[in-house]
Amino acid sequence: MKLMKQLDGINRRVLLSSLAMLPLLSASLRITSALAQAGDPLPPWNEGATKASILDFVTRVTAQGGPGFVPVDQRIATFDNDGTLWVEQPMYVQLAFALDRVKVMAPMHPEWKTKQPFAAVLDGDMSALAASGEKGLVEIIAVTHAGMTTVEFEKITSDWLATARDVRFKRPYTELVYQPMLELLAYLRANGFKTFIVSGGGIEFMRPWTDRIYGVPRDQVVGSSIKTRFEMKDGAPSLFRLPEVNFVDDKTGKPIGINEHIGRRPIAAFGNSDGDLEMLQWTTLGASGPRLGLIVHHTDAAREYAYDRHSHFGKLDVALEAAAVNRVVNMKNDWKRVFPSIKPQGPHELRATNKRSLP
Repeated sequence: MKLMKQLDGINRRVLLSSLAMLPLLSASLRITSALAQAGDPLPPWNEGATKASILDFVTRVTAQGGPGFVPVDQRIATFDNDGTLWVEQPMYVQLAFALDRVKVMAPMHPEWKTKQPFAAVLDGDMSALAASGEKGLVEIIAVTHAGMTTVEFEKITSDWLATARDVRFKRPYTELVYQPMLELLAYLRANGFKTFIVSGGGIEFMRPWTDRIYGVPRDQVVGSSIKTRFEMKDGAPSLFRLPEVNFVDDKTGKPIGINEHIGRRPIAAFGNSDGDLEMLQWTTLGASGPRLGLIVHHTDAAREYAYDRHSHFGKLDVALEAAAVNRVVNMKNDWKRVFPSIKPQGPHELRATNKRSLP
Protein backbone atom coordinates (compact mmCIF):
# COMPACT_ATOMS: atom_id res chain seq x y z
CA MET A 1 0.00 0.00 0.00
CA LYS A 2 1.24 3.43 -0.94
CA LEU A 3 0.58 4.90 2.50
CA MET A 4 2.61 2.20 4.20
CA LYS A 5 5.60 2.80 1.94
CA GLN A 6 5.49 6.54 2.40
CA LEU A 7 5.28 6.29 6.17
CA ASP A 8 8.26 3.94 6.39
CA GLY A 9 10.61 6.65 7.59
CA ILE A 10 8.32 7.92 10.33
CA ASN A 11 9.36 6.80 13.79
CA ARG A 12 6.68 4.55 15.31
CA ARG A 13 7.48 5.72 18.78
CA VAL A 14 6.90 9.36 17.90
CA LEU A 15 3.63 8.47 16.22
CA LEU A 16 2.38 6.55 19.23
CA SER A 17 3.50 9.18 21.70
CA SER A 18 1.78 11.88 19.69
CA LEU A 19 -1.41 9.93 19.21
CA ALA A 20 -1.45 8.87 22.85
CA MET A 21 -4.70 6.91 22.35
CA LEU A 22 -6.38 3.96 20.69
CA PRO A 23 -9.76 2.38 20.37
CA LEU A 24 -11.76 -0.82 20.67
CA LEU A 25 -15.28 -1.94 21.46
CA SER A 26 -17.20 -5.04 20.22
CA ALA A 27 -18.81 -8.27 21.11
CA SER A 28 -16.70 -9.14 24.12
CA LEU A 29 -16.37 -12.81 25.07
CA ARG A 30 -16.48 -13.38 28.80
CA ILE A 31 -16.22 -16.83 30.29
CA THR A 32 -17.12 -17.54 33.90
CA SER A 33 -14.98 -19.72 36.13
CA ALA A 34 -17.46 -22.56 35.86
CA LEU A 35 -17.46 -22.39 32.07
CA ALA A 36 -13.66 -22.20 31.95
CA GLN A 37 -13.38 -25.37 34.02
CA ALA A 38 -16.04 -27.32 32.15
CA GLY A 39 -14.41 -28.96 29.16
CA ASP A 40 -12.03 -27.06 26.90
CA PRO A 41 -11.13 -23.71 28.53
CA LEU A 42 -9.80 -22.30 25.24
CA PRO A 43 -12.11 -23.58 22.48
CA PRO A 44 -10.98 -21.13 19.74
CA TRP A 45 -7.41 -22.44 20.03
CA ASN A 46 -6.30 -25.46 18.02
CA GLU A 47 -4.65 -28.28 19.91
CA GLY A 48 -0.88 -28.04 19.77
CA ALA A 49 2.26 -26.89 21.53
CA THR A 50 1.12 -23.27 21.94
CA LYS A 51 -2.19 -24.07 23.58
CA ALA A 52 -0.55 -26.77 25.69
CA SER A 53 2.08 -24.32 26.95
CA ILE A 54 -0.61 -21.87 28.09
CA LEU A 55 -2.61 -24.54 29.88
CA ASP A 56 0.51 -25.99 31.48
CA PHE A 57 1.61 -22.58 32.71
CA VAL A 58 -1.75 -21.84 34.32
CA THR A 59 -1.85 -25.30 35.88
CA ARG A 60 1.59 -24.85 37.41
CA VAL A 61 1.00 -21.41 38.92
CA THR A 62 -2.40 -22.36 40.35
CA ALA A 63 -1.46 -25.77 41.80
CA GLN A 64 -1.67 -25.21 45.57
CA GLY A 65 1.42 -26.64 47.22
CA GLY A 66 3.15 -27.24 43.90
CA PRO A 67 6.69 -26.03 43.13
CA GLY A 68 5.43 -23.37 40.71
CA PHE A 69 2.50 -22.08 42.76
CA VAL A 70 2.02 -18.29 42.64
CA PRO A 71 -0.23 -16.51 45.15
CA VAL A 72 -3.27 -14.82 43.65
CA ASP A 73 -2.04 -11.30 44.43
CA GLN A 74 1.05 -11.96 42.30
CA ARG A 75 -0.76 -13.37 39.26
CA ILE A 76 -0.33 -10.37 36.97
CA ALA A 77 -0.72 -10.68 33.19
CA THR A 78 -0.12 -7.79 30.77
CA PHE A 79 -1.41 -7.54 27.20
CA ASP A 80 -0.42 -5.21 24.40
CA ASN A 81 -3.44 -3.95 22.46
CA ASP A 82 -2.73 -3.18 18.78
CA GLY A 83 -2.09 -6.40 16.92
CA THR A 84 -2.38 -8.45 20.11
CA LEU A 85 -6.02 -7.97 21.03
CA TRP A 86 -7.35 -6.33 17.85
CA VAL A 87 -6.28 -5.34 14.31
CA GLU A 88 -3.52 -2.83 13.58
CA GLN A 89 -3.48 -3.02 9.76
CA PRO A 90 -3.51 -1.28 7.37
CA MET A 91 -2.74 1.45 9.93
CA TYR A 92 -3.16 1.96 13.65
CA VAL A 93 -6.76 2.72 14.49
CA GLN A 94 -5.69 5.83 16.34
CA LEU A 95 -4.01 7.19 13.23
CA ALA A 96 -7.25 6.63 11.31
CA PHE A 97 -9.01 8.58 14.07
CA ALA A 98 -6.58 11.50 13.76
CA LEU A 99 -6.99 11.71 9.98
CA ASP A 100 -10.78 11.60 10.26
CA ARG A 101 -10.70 14.35 12.89
CA VAL A 102 -8.86 16.64 10.47
CA LYS A 103 -11.68 16.20 7.97
CA VAL A 104 -14.35 16.87 10.59
CA MET A 105 -12.61 20.00 11.82
CA ALA A 106 -11.74 21.33 8.35
CA PRO A 107 -14.87 23.57 7.96
CA MET A 108 -13.67 25.56 10.98
CA HIS A 109 -10.22 25.97 9.43
CA PRO A 110 -10.53 27.11 5.78
CA GLU A 111 -6.79 27.82 5.75
CA TRP A 112 -6.15 24.07 5.88
CA LYS A 113 -7.08 23.77 2.20
CA THR A 114 -3.67 25.15 1.30
CA LYS A 115 -1.69 24.51 4.49
CA GLN A 116 0.33 21.33 4.93
CA PRO A 117 0.07 18.74 6.37
CA PHE A 118 -3.68 19.35 6.60
CA ALA A 119 -4.11 19.88 2.86
CA ALA A 120 -2.55 16.47 2.25
CA VAL A 121 -5.11 14.80 4.53
CA LEU A 122 -8.03 16.64 2.96
CA ASP A 123 -6.80 15.79 -0.56
CA GLY A 124 -6.11 12.18 0.33
CA ASP A 125 -2.48 12.70 -0.70
CA MET A 126 -0.66 10.28 1.57
CA SER A 127 2.64 10.92 -0.19
CA ALA A 128 2.49 14.58 0.78
CA LEU A 129 1.45 13.62 4.30
CA ALA A 130 4.43 11.30 4.64
CA ALA A 131 6.70 14.02 3.29
CA SER A 132 5.66 16.24 6.20
CA GLY A 133 7.44 13.74 8.47
CA GLU A 134 7.25 13.65 12.24
CA LYS A 135 6.68 17.40 12.44
CA GLY A 136 3.55 17.10 10.32
CA LEU A 137 2.14 14.25 12.37
CA VAL A 138 2.79 16.06 15.63
CA GLU A 139 0.98 19.10 14.24
CA ILE A 140 -2.01 16.95 13.29
CA ILE A 141 -2.11 15.40 16.75
CA ALA A 142 -1.86 18.78 18.43
CA VAL A 143 -5.12 19.92 16.87
CA THR A 144 -7.03 16.61 16.93
CA HIS A 145 -6.14 15.25 20.38
CA ALA A 146 -5.67 18.35 22.53
CA GLY A 147 -7.35 21.68 23.15
CA MET A 148 -10.33 20.16 24.99
CA THR A 149 -11.24 18.70 28.37
CA THR A 150 -10.83 15.01 29.12
CA VAL A 151 -14.62 14.64 29.21
CA GLU A 152 -14.98 16.22 25.78
CA PHE A 153 -12.21 14.04 24.38
CA GLU A 154 -13.83 10.86 25.67
CA LYS A 155 -17.11 11.77 23.96
CA ILE A 156 -15.36 12.57 20.67
CA THR A 157 -13.48 9.27 20.59
CA SER A 158 -16.54 7.26 21.69
CA ASP A 159 -18.71 8.85 18.99
CA TRP A 160 -16.05 8.15 16.36
CA LEU A 161 -15.72 4.50 17.34
CA ALA A 162 -19.47 4.07 17.11
CA THR A 163 -19.50 5.06 13.44
CA ALA A 164 -16.03 4.39 11.99
CA ARG A 165 -15.53 1.33 9.79
CA ASP A 166 -12.45 -0.67 8.87
CA VAL A 167 -11.49 -0.23 5.22
CA ARG A 168 -11.13 -3.95 4.47
CA PHE A 169 -13.75 -5.70 6.58
CA LYS A 170 -16.28 -2.83 6.48
CA ARG A 171 -17.02 -3.42 10.14
CA PRO A 172 -16.64 -1.30 13.28
CA TYR A 173 -13.14 -1.48 14.69
CA THR A 174 -14.63 -2.65 17.93
CA GLU A 175 -15.77 -5.88 16.25
CA LEU A 176 -12.30 -6.69 14.95
CA VAL A 177 -11.06 -8.14 18.20
CA TYR A 178 -9.40 -11.55 18.40
CA GLN A 179 -11.73 -14.13 19.86
CA PRO A 180 -8.91 -16.48 20.99
CA MET A 181 -7.35 -13.64 22.98
CA LEU A 182 -10.69 -12.65 24.50
CA GLU A 183 -11.10 -16.17 25.81
CA LEU A 184 -7.50 -16.23 27.00
CA LEU A 185 -8.16 -13.07 29.04
CA ALA A 186 -11.24 -14.66 30.57
CA TYR A 187 -9.46 -17.96 31.23
CA LEU A 188 -6.68 -16.21 33.11
CA ARG A 189 -9.14 -14.19 35.20
CA ALA A 190 -11.06 -17.38 36.00
CA ASN A 191 -7.80 -18.69 37.46
CA GLY A 192 -7.08 -15.74 39.70
CA PHE A 193 -5.10 -13.51 37.34
CA LYS A 194 -5.45 -9.75 37.22
CA THR A 195 -5.23 -8.71 33.58
CA PHE A 196 -3.84 -5.36 32.39
CA ILE A 197 -3.59 -3.68 29.01
CA VAL A 198 -0.14 -2.14 28.47
CA SER A 199 -0.23 -0.36 25.13
CA GLY A 200 1.57 2.31 23.16
CA GLY A 201 -1.87 3.70 22.41
CA GLY A 202 -3.41 6.54 24.38
CA ILE A 203 -4.57 5.67 27.85
CA GLU A 204 -7.59 7.99 27.63
CA PHE A 205 -8.45 6.65 24.19
CA MET A 206 -8.74 3.08 25.51
CA ARG A 207 -10.22 3.51 28.96
CA PRO A 208 -13.85 4.20 27.93
CA TRP A 209 -14.36 0.79 26.28
CA THR A 210 -11.81 -1.73 27.59
CA ASP A 211 -14.09 -3.03 30.34
CA ARG A 212 -16.96 -3.62 27.96
CA ILE A 213 -14.84 -5.24 25.27
CA TYR A 214 -12.08 -7.04 27.17
CA GLY A 215 -13.36 -7.17 30.73
CA VAL A 216 -10.39 -4.97 31.69
CA PRO A 217 -11.52 -2.03 33.86
CA ARG A 218 -10.19 1.43 33.10
CA ASP A 219 -7.90 1.47 36.13
CA GLN A 220 -6.09 -1.56 34.69
CA VAL A 221 -5.11 0.21 31.46
CA VAL A 222 -1.57 1.52 30.99
CA GLY A 223 -0.86 3.65 27.91
CA SER A 224 0.75 6.71 26.42
CA SER A 225 -0.51 10.11 27.54
CA ILE A 226 -0.34 13.81 26.88
CA LYS A 227 -0.13 16.47 29.56
CA THR A 228 -3.25 17.85 31.21
CA ARG A 229 -3.94 20.99 33.24
CA PHE A 230 -6.41 21.38 36.07
CA GLU A 231 -8.82 24.28 35.56
CA MET A 232 -11.84 25.82 37.28
CA LYS A 233 -14.30 27.02 34.67
CA ASP A 234 -17.65 28.53 35.63
CA GLY A 235 -17.22 27.07 39.10
CA ALA A 236 -16.65 23.52 37.84
CA PRO A 237 -13.32 21.62 37.88
CA SER A 238 -11.96 20.08 34.70
CA LEU A 239 -8.79 18.64 33.18
CA PHE A 240 -7.72 20.35 29.97
CA ARG A 241 -5.67 18.39 27.44
CA LEU A 242 -2.45 20.08 26.29
CA PRO A 243 -0.50 19.48 23.04
CA GLU A 244 2.52 18.13 24.93
CA VAL A 245 3.66 14.53 25.35
CA ASN A 246 3.61 13.29 28.94
CA PHE A 247 4.60 9.61 28.69
CA VAL A 248 5.32 7.12 25.88
CA ASP A 249 4.26 3.60 26.80
CA ASP A 250 6.19 1.79 24.08
CA LYS A 251 9.42 -0.22 23.99
CA THR A 252 11.44 0.67 27.12
CA GLY A 253 8.50 2.73 28.33
CA LYS A 254 6.41 -0.38 28.92
CA PRO A 255 8.37 -1.77 31.90
CA ILE A 256 8.44 1.74 33.33
CA GLY A 257 4.69 2.10 32.89
CA ILE A 258 4.12 -1.30 34.46
CA ASN A 259 6.21 -0.37 37.47
CA GLU A 260 4.54 3.01 37.92
CA HIS A 261 0.93 1.93 37.34
CA ILE A 262 0.87 -1.68 38.53
CA GLY A 263 3.70 -1.90 41.03
CA ARG A 264 4.27 -5.61 40.43
CA ARG A 265 6.28 -7.52 37.88
CA PRO A 266 4.03 -9.59 35.59
CA ILE A 267 4.40 -13.36 35.43
CA ALA A 268 2.81 -13.44 31.96
CA ALA A 269 3.01 -10.97 29.08
CA PHE A 270 1.49 -11.03 25.60
CA GLY A 271 2.49 -8.91 22.60
CA ASN A 272 2.96 -9.01 18.84
CA SER A 273 5.77 -6.64 17.86
CA ASP A 274 9.25 -5.36 18.65
CA GLY A 275 7.59 -2.62 20.66
CA ASP A 276 6.60 -5.28 23.19
CA LEU A 277 10.06 -6.82 23.60
CA GLU A 278 11.08 -4.90 26.71
CA MET A 279 7.80 -5.81 28.41
CA LEU A 280 8.50 -9.48 27.64
CA GLN A 281 12.05 -9.17 28.92
CA TRP A 282 10.84 -7.53 32.14
CA THR A 283 8.37 -10.40 32.58
CA THR A 284 10.40 -13.49 31.72
CA LEU A 285 14.09 -12.79 32.25
CA GLY A 286 15.99 -12.70 35.53
CA ALA A 287 13.01 -13.77 37.61
CA SER A 288 12.29 -16.97 39.50
CA GLY A 289 9.26 -19.20 39.14
CA PRO A 290 7.08 -19.96 36.10
CA ARG A 291 6.98 -17.20 33.49
CA LEU A 292 5.19 -16.94 30.16
CA GLY A 293 6.08 -14.58 27.33
CA LEU A 294 3.95 -15.01 24.21
CA ILE A 295 4.10 -13.28 20.82
CA VAL A 296 1.22 -13.27 18.32
CA HIS A 297 2.66 -13.77 14.83
CA HIS A 298 0.32 -12.59 12.08
CA THR A 299 0.51 -15.34 9.46
CA ASP A 300 -3.05 -15.46 8.13
CA ALA A 301 -3.55 -13.25 5.07
CA ALA A 302 -6.91 -14.87 4.30
CA ARG A 303 -8.67 -14.31 7.61
CA GLU A 304 -6.68 -11.27 8.75
CA TYR A 305 -3.17 -10.20 7.63
CA ALA A 306 0.29 -11.73 7.20
CA TYR A 307 3.19 -9.47 8.23
CA ASP A 308 6.26 -9.30 10.44
CA ARG A 309 9.79 -8.02 9.70
CA HIS A 310 8.93 -5.61 6.89
CA SER A 311 5.69 -4.19 8.22
CA HIS A 312 5.38 -0.44 8.79
CA PHE A 313 2.90 -1.04 11.59
CA GLY A 314 3.46 -3.73 14.18
CA LYS A 315 6.92 -4.66 12.94
CA LEU A 316 8.03 -8.02 14.34
CA ASP A 317 11.72 -8.71 13.82
CA VAL A 318 14.00 -8.85 16.86
CA ALA A 319 11.24 -10.07 19.18
CA LEU A 320 10.34 -12.97 16.90
CA GLU A 321 13.34 -14.97 18.06
CA ALA A 322 14.20 -13.22 21.32
CA ALA A 323 15.13 -15.20 24.43
CA ALA A 324 12.36 -13.41 26.33
CA VAL A 325 9.71 -15.07 24.15
CA ASN A 326 8.66 -18.51 25.37
CA ARG A 327 6.09 -19.18 22.68
CA VAL A 328 5.14 -17.72 19.28
CA VAL A 329 1.48 -17.96 18.25
CA ASN A 330 1.09 -18.86 14.59
CA MET A 331 -2.26 -17.21 13.89
CA LYS A 332 -3.00 -19.37 10.87
CA ASN A 333 -2.25 -22.66 12.59
CA ASP A 334 -3.05 -22.00 16.25
CA TRP A 335 -6.41 -20.23 15.97
CA LYS A 336 -9.59 -21.92 14.82
CA ARG A 337 -11.05 -18.51 14.09
CA VAL A 338 -9.78 -14.98 14.34
CA PHE A 339 -12.81 -12.75 14.92
CA PRO A 340 -16.11 -13.54 16.63
CA SER A 341 -18.65 -15.11 14.27
CA ILE A 342 -20.48 -12.64 12.04
CA LYS A 343 -24.21 -12.40 11.47
CA PRO A 344 -25.63 -10.04 8.83
CA GLN A 345 -27.51 -7.11 10.34
CA GLY A 346 -28.37 -5.19 7.21
CA PRO A 347 -27.32 -4.71 3.59
CA HIS A 348 -24.24 -2.70 4.52
CA GLU A 349 -23.50 -3.63 8.13
CA LEU A 350 -22.31 -6.69 9.99
CA ARG A 351 -22.70 -7.48 13.63
CA ALA A 352 -20.34 -9.63 15.68
CA THR A 353 -22.25 -12.25 17.64
CA ASN A 354 -21.41 -15.09 19.94
CA LYS A 355 -24.06 -17.19 21.65
CA ARG A 356 -21.69 -17.98 24.50
CA SER A 357 -21.07 -14.33 25.33
CA LEU A 358 -22.15 -13.20 28.76
CA PRO A 359 -23.55 -9.75 29.60
